[in-house]
Amino acid sequence: MIIWLNGAFGAGKTQTAFELHRRIPGSFVYDPEEAGFFIRSNIPDTLKTPDFQDYPLWREINFRMLLDMDSRFDGNIICPMTITNKSYFDEIIGQLRQCRCDVRHFILWANAATLEKRLASRLEGKNSWAYQQIPRCLAAFESSITEGIIDTRELTVSQTAEKIASLCSIELLPDERSTARKKLDSIATQIKHVR
Repeated sequence: MIIWLNGAFGAGKTQTAFELHRRIPGSFVYDPEEAGFFIRSNIPDTLKTPDFQDYPLWREINFRMLLDMDSRFDGNIICPMTITNKSYFDEIIGQLRQCRCDVRHFILWANAATLEKRLASRLEGKNSWAYQQIPRCLAAFESSITEGIIDTRELTVSQTAEKIASLCSIELLPDERSTARKKLDSIATQIKHVR
């Protein structure tokens, strides 16, 4: 199964992905952004675009990678990635489903005020790329990509992961970490994924 976690920046995709990974034995977190960073660092400046999702190669690489992993990997693949362009959604998720991959798509949703507060806690201000994408993301999740919305405003990361696991009929390992350990794990995940 491929569990695709969509949502605006600040919605909690990465934290939720690694919470699921910790509690689903044999799972794997696949990060589509890595393909974007590879492409961007290996092409001339004149070919670069502000959003690497606009590269057809980025969409093709991620589709092929996920298709290959799904055919050969026994565990669950967790994929945290914002995707708001319906055509791009269809090129990756739609094609995976056409190839009979079991893709479960969830939008981790929060309103603009909540997203702004979460981004501020990550020291991302109003001029950050993530902050400026909030209106575009929320508009897409109200109109073109609406499948699997989970309102995260009142949920902890653990509760969000538990809800997703329940909807996927996956039994999670119990979370026996202390509050302090959970906080340390959250900080470590955040630092590891600073872009």
